[in-house]
Amino acid sequence: MSTADLDRQIEQLKRCEYIKESEVKALCIKAREILAEESNVQLIQSPVTICGDIHGQFYDLMELFMVGGDCPQTNYLFMGDFVDRGYYSVETLLLLLALKVRYPDRITLIRGNHESRQITQVYGFYDECLRKYGSVNVWRYCTEVFDYIALAAVIDNRIFCVHGGLSPSLSTIDQIREVDRKQEVPHEGPMCDLMWSDPEEIQGWSMSPRGAGYIFGGDVVSTWNQTNNIELIARAHQLVMEGHKSMFDDSLVTVWSAPNYCYRCGNVAAILELDEHLNRSYKTFEAAPTEVRGPPSKNPIMDYFL
Repeated sequence: MSTADLDRQIEQLKRCEYIKESEVKALCIKAREILAEESNVQLIQSPVTICGDIHGQFYDLMELFMVGGDCPQTNYLFMGDFVDRGYYSVETLLLLLALKVRYPDRITLIRGNHESRQITQVYGFYDECLRKYGSVNVWRYCTEVFDYIALAAVIDNRIFCVHGGLSPSLSTIDQIREVDRKQEVPHEGPMCDLMWSDPEEIQGWSMSPRGAGYIFGGDVVSTWNQTNNIELIARAHQLVMEGHKSMFDDSLVTVWSAPNYCYRCGNVAAILELDEHLNRSYKTFEAAPTEVRGPPSKNPIMDYFL
């Protein structure tokens, strides 16, 4: 796959246009090769901009890039949940994968609970692939990539980034490195917990109402951060009306990057910019104006993809 081909695909995807099924297949194979070389816990250097859930809200991802700067001028870390619920999961995911293949050192992706075969068959991505491409092939290519996406990231050895949260099965970051990530998201265990757990104002651990993962308290965060010499946990996974929310004396932050979530929640979104000294700056943004969005394409012309 040539650089010129990739650049053309990126420009096409930025216009929210599909690329051919054969191009999706080639892109996913290349993305898998790159991601397979990455560790379960990716080490990242600042400066970097941290982003939370996107959920297929393509035009809001374009707003995010307007606020945060284009990749590769800005280094990005996306903390999972690229697909489902929004109308444009296909274009959103393929753009992020194309940027990853084109600029592998400038964009880091970590896996969310929606990067899963099972979840995407319920919450929209599977149906969208079927509607836009007329077969399950594209969904299959994409979900194979999911199995290779890193589970977590650490910035300058000081900031731990994960989609959901902590696990009672894990006390050190090194233990995450031992997990076999190249599989569908399990229903329980450490890999599941990293993608499903949530912080709450409690002590210790509790069962999660989500039916997977756990709820964990400030004492758990404090122990984790001390043990691993971490000063901040950055995570996504939960809708925050203000776009970001700090907890436990600023030792954990939730970042949410899908404004007006599901096109009806009325929330703003945020990204967290870290400079080379790890100084934090939150930038909030609202949903893309209605006139910017095309209507979701329900009936694509099929021979366009042949």
